[in-house]
Amino acid sequence: MADPNPRILPYGMAAIAEAAMRITRGECVAVPTETVYGLAADAGNADAVAGIYAAKGRPSFNPLIVHVADAAAAEALAMFDDDARVLAARFWPGPLTLVLPLRDDAGIASLVTAGLATVALRVPRHRAMQALLAAVGRPLAAPSANASNGISPTRAWHVASSLGIRVPLIIDDGATDAGLESTIVAGRTILRPGPITAAELPFATVPHIKESAITAPGQLATHYAPAKPLRLNATAAQGDEWLIGHGPITGDDMLSASGDLREAAARVFDALHRADASDRARIAVAPIPDVGLGEAINDRLRRAAHR
Repeated sequence: MADPNPRILPYGMAAIAEAAMRITRGECVAVPTETVYGLAADAGNADAVAGIYAAKGRPSFNPLIVHVADAAAAEALAMFDDDARVLAARFWPGPLTLVLPLRDDAGIASLVTAGLATVALRVPRHRAMQALLAAVGRPLAAPSANASNGISPTRAWHVASSLGIRVPLIIDDGATDAGLESTIVAGRTILRPGPITAAELPFATVPHIKESAITAPGQLATHYAPAKPLRLNATAAQGDEWLIGHGPITGDDMLSASGDLREAAARVFDALHRADASDRARIAVAPIPDVGLGEAINDRLRRAAHR
């Protein structure tokens, strides 16, 4: 009888070698990054990329982020302007995704870009993803390793719980550092807030105007959602709620007792996973200040609560 559980290997040379072998033969594997765990496949192999969409149940109009080893590899795929080079020099490797015009000879499967003329690129800093990029020698498309619209995974067991045997291999390197998906920037517009805040960018940004069409990853109105109803800005739990506290508001779980927003960001998806697995019918989350990294946390929570 086939094993109903996915294969999980601790980070190391053996895990990277097996992951690289699977990607080379057209499979997808789950690998940690500094943001969340990603479901990675060869970005130039249309069948492999289709496997990502199938495993996640992700709509094909929603493009994917392509991970590359360094800025030189990114410039081989997209056309950079001066602003993009400034951002790349300052924040790569790291949790920043740049949306840039795709080169005609990039060799990226059209499924990755959802047919758009732009591509979303990131140079990750996590040792596991960097080791996998080096072993494969190819750009890797890698959205979050969870079922579409579900809670993003920050631990290996989150991936296993969400995708099961739809992912043949999970590399386990513990909890992710940032805990939120990357900041996405197109030109001087932040399309998705993330670990790099607007105040940290070297130039003024303009607000993103919501469009009916999806132009980059992470723009769906309903996303990152638990199975249970979610109430925001709660100061106390109602009878059937699991309360995720923050700062002075204590609960069944805590994002940060001291109100530290980086600590809260690293814990928010993990807390939502625990709340979803609890015996309570609903989830409530304490208020998060909507400043700095709090903007990214609230962005994820609002999408998670949108039904």
